[in-house]
Amino acid sequence: MALKRIMNRFLRLLYPPRCVICHGLLPTDAEADGLCDCCAGHLPSVAPGKYRVLDETVSLCFSPFYYQDDMKQSIRRYKFCGRAHYHRIYGILLRAYLRDLDLAPPDAVTWAPLSKKRLRRRGYDQARLLAEEAASLYRLTAVPMLRKVRNTRPQSSLSAKARQKNAEGVYAPAVGSDITGKRVLLVDDIITTGSTLDACAQVLLHAGASEVVCLTLARSRLEQRGRDR
Repeated sequence: MALKRIMNRFLRLLYPPRCVICHGLLPTDAEADGLCDCCAGHLPSVAPGKYRVLDETVSLCFSPFYYQDDMKQSIRRYKFCGRAHYHRIYGILLRAYLRDLDLAPPDAVTWAPLSKKRLRRRGYDQARLLAEEAASLYRLTAVPMLRKVRNTRPQSSLSAKARQKNAEGVYAPAVGSDITGKRVLLVDDIITTGSTLDACAQVLLHAGASEVVCLTLARSRLEQRGRDR
């Protein structure tokens, strides 16, 4: 036990706990990465109850935060720099947001999946981790309802028009998924143009879902499709 304590102290010197948003150092008594007091009180929050209506599916998309400044850099570290453990803090924020929304509980929770190639490269699906966190609020297990049938260029590298084309025909129902008649909560990390979520929601609705409501951790202020409400 003494050796374990020594090792933990050594690791904390090498990798001190940091705020998942601003990446600043946390107090010395912090056990793991979390939220600093400054960020906890100054997150780029979307106005309560505000949402997007996607064009094709008329699905609602709710997001607690704007994809900007430190929040943007945090999500980029989560996606591209191996910070998979950020999902635990994000999960706390998402569940608090969903409680305040007071939405009718979904029958199922799923996510916009990565391609097999990108999943192997990244080692985890960031949207799946967020979906699992959201599902825990409803005492559900996030289930795969979609599969990505071909690898595509990253949406972040494309224009708004190209993103829509890039997402067409990319998703299909997961083999053996039970979708018919279900109210589905569809989770992703961010919404920019809405092309990815729109494509996923269309597949779910065509497969028999009675309703699809979308949830993302953050939303871009730019390149929006659909309407704000």
